[in-house]
Amino acid sequence: MFSPVTHFLPVTTIRRARLLPVPGRVIARKGQKVNATDVIAEANLAPEHLLLDISRGLGLPPSKADVHINHRAGDAIEEGDIVAGPVGITKRVVRAPCAGRVVVAGSGQMLVEKETPPFELRAGIPGYVTELVPDRGAVIEATGALIQGVWGNGHLDVGVLSVQAESPQAELTPDRLDVSQRGLVIMGGFCNKADVLNNASEIPLRGLILASMDSSLVPLASRKNIPVIILEGFGNVPMNSAAYKLLSTNDRRDIVINAEIWDRYANVRPEIIIPLPATGSLPYPTEVEAFAPGQQVRILSAPYRGMIGTIQQLLPSRTGLKSGIRTLAANVRLESSESAVLPLANLEVLG
Repeated sequence: MFSPVTHFLPVTTIRRARLLPVPGRVIARKGQKVNATDVIAEANLAPEHLLLDISRGLGLPPSKADVHINHRAGDAIEEGDIVAGPVGITKRVVRAPCAGRVVVAGSGQMLVEKETPPFELRAGIPGYVTELVPDRGAVIEATGALIQGVWGNGHLDVGVLSVQAESPQAELTPDRLDVSQRGLVIMGGFCNKADVLNNASEIPLRGLILASMDSSLVPLASRKNIPVIILEGFGNVPMNSAAYKLLSTNDRRDIVINAEIWDRYANVRPEIIIPLPATGSLPYPTEVEAFAPGQQVRILSAPYRGMIGTIQQLLPSRTGLKSGIRTLAANVRLESSESAVLPLANLEVLG
């Protein structure tokens, strides 16, 4: 049985293909050194349109209103431009509510395509562009520590890591955040208070790394304009020992927090990168592995959720569990030296 691999690696080669959602213009050059927040490509996404009722605005029937339209298809307009009129004693006019381009005008109406800034694709990791993907983006490589999460709110930033969790079981409370932390990336534990997220964005922080979070806070976290990453999941789940050790030993280092939304099909997930120098070539981390004895695994379900163990033995056939289910399972030795028989479906390999 195969398992996706979650990475908590102290140093590795990180290779990421950063691609636009639609064809656009690639700005980066092959061999270029980029920072995580540098724009490497841009594209115009689906345009937004507005339909202006010229006839109603001028108080004229459509056939007469058309005579007073001042712009035709293809014309560029700025916000506040007079697009029709003036008409009558009161000099009635219709003004453009936004900048854009006239798509079509006639029959007492005007369709305007709004001027919107292009979507900017950022590098996401600090490294070197090793390959260009025409019209779509680039492949970037870097070396450093890699910590992957399970949920992110879609934002990206760079800052200095500040560890505020004294232990993997710690809770991050509002009083642990203040204005002296402006510009830092805070590593906390469990969060179940909305004031933590509100304070983090008001300071503002450069990012927030949490072990776990109450699921009721997801809508609020999604609206915040700073990156928020969850490493373990929802509910009160302690941070696994591998992630806690890796982050706490890199306190006060510059880190990249890329809280991308997890897309299993595109092999994209939220992650933290700590740029580190490396001598010689390092292997790329694998994304999928077959379960095997000796592997470190993280347990995904109660009563051992979030704990790390080592597979001692893969059981040769489907095993009956206390729940009555018969399934593929393994004998796992936990960090506490306790052994447990666990379904393979409730384990993930740590790379």
